[in-house]
Amino acid sequence: MKRQLLHTPEGVRDIYSDECKKKQLLQEKLAKTIERYGYRGIETPTFEFFDIFGKEIGTTPSKDLYKFFDREGNTLVLRPDMTPSVARAVAMYFEEEENPVRLFYMGNTFINNSSYQGRLKETTQLGAELVGDNSLFADAEMISMAVDCLLAAGLKEFRINIGHADFFAGLMDAAGFCEEAAQELKELIANKNYFGVEEAVSAHPMDENLRELFAMLGGLYCSGDEMAKAGRLSRDYPKILAAVTRLNELHQVLKAYGTDRYVSFELGVVSSYRYYTGIIFAGYTFGSGEAVLKGGRYDKLHSYFGKSAASIGFAVVVDQLAAALARQNITIEIPCEGELVLYRRERLSEAIAYAGRLRRSGVTAELMCMKDTACRADYEAYAKQRHRADITYLD
Repeated sequence: MKRQLLHTPEGVRDIYSDECKKKQLLQEKLAKTIERYGYRGIETPTFEFFDIFGKEIGTTPSKDLYKFFDREGNTLVLRPDMTPSVARAVAMYFEEEENPVRLFYMGNTFINNSSYQGRLKETTQLGAELVGDNSLFADAEMISMAVDCLLAAGLKEFRINIGHADFFAGLMDAAGFCEEAAQELKELIANKNYFGVEEAVSAHPMDENLRELFAMLGGLYCSGDEMAKAGRLSRDYPKILAAVTRLNELHQVLKAYGTDRYVSFELGVVSSYRYYTGIIFAGYTFGSGEAVLKGGRYDKLHSYFGKSAASIGFAVVVDQLAAALARQNITIEIPCEGELVLYRRERLSEAIAYAGRLRRSGVTAELMCMKDTACRADYEAYAKQRHRADITYLD
């Protein structure tokens, strides 16, 4: 029984020592990058009322939520996603704000994935939300900031895949697919089962232009010529045309940022989050089968909480990013700092006083009583393991 208590539940893990320090350093790099764009921090509760993540809002399915009850009988959930929580807080505290609100956050999210998926059920997300700006320039700022975050983390090779929620939604409307059929198609696309998409579409009557647009759902990277073709084919479908036009205009603004070389346009991008209404994007790199970053525009989400505010945001999945960095042998350097203060028992008071002076001056001081069984080489090895810059002997 005692041994069983040492283990964590399936889907969660302990992070400690150097791995924990490297994760903290990674989070600091990401947070500083976002702060330089003018974003300020926000913290929301780890658990919220069930309705914050309900079906109407379009977040995580109920079966994947960790649910429990408070003393009053209210259904509460551990947050599976940070964006609805931030949207609730913005509607409450920035109700009358007319200028754009820039916020960033860091916290753990909880999704009760099926065990066969092999995913962590608790992950750390660090991200940003730009509230109250529906412009193309807000889209470009968010995507460029996402690129800068991945560069700050140390990645050299990665790609931000950008699509638009209305491209898929417009196809569904134009072809007359029911909600159930649209959901099946979305799942096929999410699983990259483009043969399944082709089979489902081939049995459905539609004009040739629309059929060619459906065929573009399978294109991983759309070139400029393909995007121009999509514009021509969608002239009779305003919703689809508006999505394609927005993507083309976004590309031009990203060139001004100099981040266009890190992005690709993929008309088949879909998301399980139903609240996305415009630009949607995800960041991928080697060593991670999952996206290390995901985001999009959600212009209607705040209305569920009583505020009208067009918004866009993204979240870095810190655990996925850290794993990808490790697999690419990109090292997060832990700086050597502070002193290891070694003392004999008879010099304890002197050691405490010396360590206190160091700490008051801002220097880390780690105290250790020396053993007769250990030599200086042992302590030097320990100091190296602890990333201590200096050793002081009081012997």
